[in-house]
Amino acid sequence: MPRRTAALLVAIALGSAAAAGCSSAAGPEPAGGSSSGAGAAASVPTPVVSAPAVSASTTPAPTTPAPTAVAPTDSASTGAPAPSSSSPPAPASVSVRGTVTDGLASPWGLAVLPGGDLLVSERDSARILRVPAKDGGRTVAGTVPGVTSGGEGGLLGLALSPDFATDHQVYAYFSTGSDNRIVRFDLDPSRPAGSQLGAPTVLFSGVPHGPRHNGGRIAFGPDGFLYAGTGDANDRSLAQDRDSLGGKILRLTRDGDPAPGNPFPGSPVWSLGHRNVQGLAWDPQGRLWASEFGQDTWDELNLITPGGNYGWPTVEGAAGRAGFTDPIAQWHTADASPSGIAFARGAVWVAALRGTRLWRVPVDGDRAVGAPQDFLKGEYGRLRTVAADGDGTLLLVTDNTDGRGSPRPGDDRILRLDVNGG
Repeated sequence: MPRRTAALLVAIALGSAAAAGCSSAAGPEPAGGSSSGAGAAASVPTPVVSAPAVSASTTPAPTTPAPTAVAPTDSASTGAPAPSSSSPPAPASVSVRGTVTDGLASPWGLAVLPGGDLLVSERDSARILRVPAKDGGRTVAGTVPGVTSGGEGGLLGLALSPDFATDHQVYAYFSTGSDNRIVRFDLDPSRPAGSQLGAPTVLFSGVPHGPRHNGGRIAFGPDGFLYAGTGDANDRSLAQDRDSLGGKILRLTRDGDPAPGNPFPGSPVWSLGHRNVQGLAWDPQGRLWASEFGQDTWDELNLITPGGNYGWPTVEGAAGRAGFTDPIAQWHTADASPSGIAFARGAVWVAALRGTRLWRVPVDGDRAVGAPQDFLKGEYGRLRTVAADGDGTLLLVTDNTDGRGSPRPGDDRILRLDVNGG
């Protein structure tokens, strides 16, 4: 029985304005898309806490509601600390320092190289681009062979080896005609542009593939193992099937084997009951956070524990049911549709596609504190990926050229953000 954390469950109210307020930059999400899957609508859970979001592109007035902790209801003993009695954190402000690069075509994964250069993957072209830290130009490092694009599939997440400075190895998650898989290749910038990628080695394959819900985010954890978020491939039954790789977070060695210490012996599965995981990030204490697309009602931010069952498709959002772990925060799908996440300055930052904004969820230990804030609402359209850079700034990747957005001149782009306060 998984441990349930004490949690602040934030239900961002969806009124008529929010329903219409799906920014024109984003357009309506097609039925069965990233945030509205096919099949019967899930029943609407009763929110445990309802708190208004703080929306700001400049520093908001310090009127953040006091945090409310929700006692765990899982029948297992939680061992969770008592809710904090400290004051909620101060609101933050976000400003756009500038555009790092633009003219990208459906960008998806992002990796920060030693020295500050960037690698970015393009979902449909299967190209990996290198963006210099200094001048913001870009070159094509290479094209990943074997990628099949279409729907939500293609070249997705990127991750650098923990020893990249010496081994120069890059990991990528992508779709083929029959599955999703993870490969590894060398990056050699001394080679001519377009041919800097070595031949890929397939490390892990057989992840269910579909027109939607392919997951795709990969990242190395502080333990040195590779984590991968997968989707249910539009077959909701896979998420609760322990023998399936769909609807899971996986934990692998660098060579693609199940990592030692996984909760199910011999299995790569780290957690289950997910619909479509596209965001992974760790806080300074080594806790893993993950974003998840809901179907019709609740998108989620989850704190991941080994062996935890996060409920899909039995429950969506906070349900308070024994055996399932409730999210730390939740949003209506029109306000989020969360993809990439990052941890920085005491908060989880969430890039929202349909919601066309950047969310900040302040956390204290294993709970959210205070109300989430949203930034840049509608200003840059759909937001795919956010990453913390080494200089204390955030990198934000837009995704308006993925077939669901409304591209603007210069799309798509990578922005550099300054964060103040918080």
